[in-house]
Amino acid sequence: MGELYIQYEYSVAAFQLICAMVGMGATLTVNDFKDVLREPKAVFTGTLLQFLVPPLLAYSFITFLNMHIGVAIGLALIAAIPGGTTSNVFTLFAKGNVPLSISITGVTTLSCLLFTPFVLGVLIIDYLPGDFVMPTGKIISDIILTLLLPLCLGMLIHRFFPSISGTLSKWFIRASLIGILLIVVGSASAGRLDLATFGQENLIIVLGFIIALWVVTSLVTRILDFSKADSSAIEIEVVVRNINLAVLIKASLFPAAQSVNQSLGDMVLFSALLFGAVQMLIAAIIIAMRRKNTASATLAKN
Repeated sequence: MGELYIQYEYSVAAFQLICAMVGMGATLTVNDFKDVLREPKAVFTGTLLQFLVPPLLAYSFITFLNMHIGVAIGLALIAAIPGGTTSNVFTLFAKGNVPLSISITGVTTLSCLLFTPFVLGVLIIDYLPGDFVMPTGKIISDIILTLLLPLCLGMLIHRFFPSISGTLSKWFIRASLIGILLIVVGSASAGRLDLATFGQENLIIVLGFIIALWVVTSLVTRILDFSKADSSAIEIEVVVRNINLAVLIKASLFPAAQSVNQSLGDMVLFSALLFGAVQMLIAAIIIAMRRKNTASATLAKN
């Protein structure tokens, strides 16, 4: 199975991301994005934090810490992508401001068409092999074809077929989960997810990066005195990245079917998947904390 997966890695990653974006789009309407106008401060702050905090932290980690080049590229890739498609669901579970979460996701997803190639170019171009050429055009086309167009398709389904959009969304999300499973199982069977090779130091670096994202974002929302609902939405938006897109871009940068730079690509992939697993844990912690605070506040009122 490992060899078969390596041959079709890019196709599996594209399938997974397209399904996730259609599923997300089938739950959205144009009205969901009107909060950009209704809550300009929260949306602007959340979007600005998305654009500034991950790249600046990634730059600091890459510059000042001794890490494998593959891990450095992995952090840069994570910093360059928008928020994840599950951030809105996590925000709902955390009793956060869901419309705010949706608005930030929408703005950053559309902006990543230019933002992602730019950040990648700034952060990692000096760390790539001398003969490496950044496939900016392909990254942009990948974002359009597997992110933006499927999102629009999902929204059109919701607009013209509202009676079935909910069911379709669930099945597309389930299909995307199967895609994630194929990526993890396929990579593991091909011997590309080797924790011993990845190393404990690099593991700590990735964990430190995601914790730093959470801490910095939480501090900013507290300093600006946002409500708990708004803070939850912004924190989850910054922490939960679109790892699906990261895996797809990794497949474009370092195709598994090519032996050149394969070990480098494996480190990038492991970094992205590790971050994806840990971000779920961090999101669960945020959800538990916010729900506990909400329950305590309710009891106090009674």
